Amino acid sequence: MAKSAVNQLTATVRTETGKGASRRARRAGKIPAVLYGHGTEPQHLELPGHDFAAVLRHSGTNAVLTLDIAGKEQLALTKALDLHPIRRTIQHADLLVVRRGEKVTVEVTVVVEGDPAPGTLVTQETNAIEIEAEALSIPEQLVVSVEGAEAGTQFTAGQIPLPKGISLVSDPETLVVNVVTAPTAEDLEGEAAAEEAETAEAEEAGAPEATAEESE
Repeated sequence: MAKSAVNQLTATVRTETGKGASRRARRAGKIPAVLYGHGTEPQHLELPGHDFAAVLRHSGTNAVLTLDIAGKEQLALTKALDLHPIRRTIQHADLLVVRRGEKVTVEVTVVVEGDPAPGTLVTQETNAIEIEAEALSIPEQLVVSVEGAEAGTQFTAGQIPLPKGISLVSDPETLVVNVVTAPTAEDLEGEAAAEEAETAEAEEAGAPEATAEESE
């Protein structure tokens, strides 16, 4: 389960907003954030950048945060993150107010485990599915076992085992994992030869015709 008990962060209320204020906050090692939900007025906050990044790294984006805002405890989920396009550092966070016992809809990563039957290949068609769970009982991941699975075996979202108290939101017919016959060396060589032939034909079709002078 998500390690909510240790995800404690001290958040400070932002007294100024805007791009300039956000840049100053980031230079000071803080992450600008907005906390909203349950009909409350959006609250502009600053989170400790290093600590917040550590929580996401160790517990995932579905981890419940225990925020200390001016001495008052507030539970929250990370709803969205704005990342720098190059450095991939967190620029801004949207946080959703949650309450103990409340059910929320979140995306959870699907992990494939086990060894399928010899001569098969496993392809994962969907990396995450939506579930509904109590805010404090969100699983870090869901597991699909392909142990001994034969070619032609498929696992849909509706076939993934869910912990007690958790329900599926995604379409149960969504294909998550597909077990197929592994290509042979001859198959791969044939595909490579076909690609080379197509490339040669394309180059030949695109080559300019020789002029009269060139042909003399």
